[in-house]
Amino acid sequence: MGSDVLVLNRSFYAVQITSWQRALTLVYTDHASVVDQDYKTYSFEDWQQLSSMIKTHPSGFVTTPNFKIAIPEVIALKFYDRLPTSEVKFTRRNIYEHYNYRCCYCGNKFSSSELNLEHVIPKSRGGKTNWSNIVTSCIPCNLRKGNKMPDEAGMKMLITPNKPKWRGILSLTFGSAIKMKTSWQRFVDTVYWNGELEKE
Repeated sequence: MGSDVLVLNRSFYAVQITSWQRALTLVYTDHASVVDQDYKTYSFEDWQQLSSMIKTHPSGFVTTPNFKIAIPEVIALKFYDRLPTSEVKFTRRNIYEHYNYRCCYCGNKFSSSELNLEHVIPKSRGGKTNWSNIVTSCIPCNLRKGNKMPDEAGMKMLITPNKPKWRGILSLTFGSAIKMKTSWQRFVDTVYWNGELEKE
């Protein structure tokens, strides 16, 4: 049983994805409520009562000696009204995901163990470790380029370094195998239609 739960802030904007264990803990400690498809909220006791009356639930149930409780798909925090930072974190995993596990020099796809993070402008020449200077590179291309600039090594970049765009709730799932659930859709749509557009 490995079910992810969408976390909303108290204004019902999607802010995070968490594990079902953490979600139930937040509801149990009264820091969050379970939210259903009609935006109705439930306390832990109400949800527990409702769970005893339903036979099937998409995310399954947690059963204890005393009761069974359905794993919520969406919860809303009671005291948090901020939005997540609108930036994709600069992590190894997100860099690999951003470049789709491809070497930016030969264009082939590799497993993460066969890829390196590569400074386009070498560190020894003042190259920074950020989105605009780091790409993924397979080990042979990385060795071939060494401490040179791509043109000095006679190598052409097939994919130029760039920063991923924040894609609202989709960025919350960035760098993971999390699948979007149908029960999340209306909350995601709310963000899509009501979110402020980027200014040109």
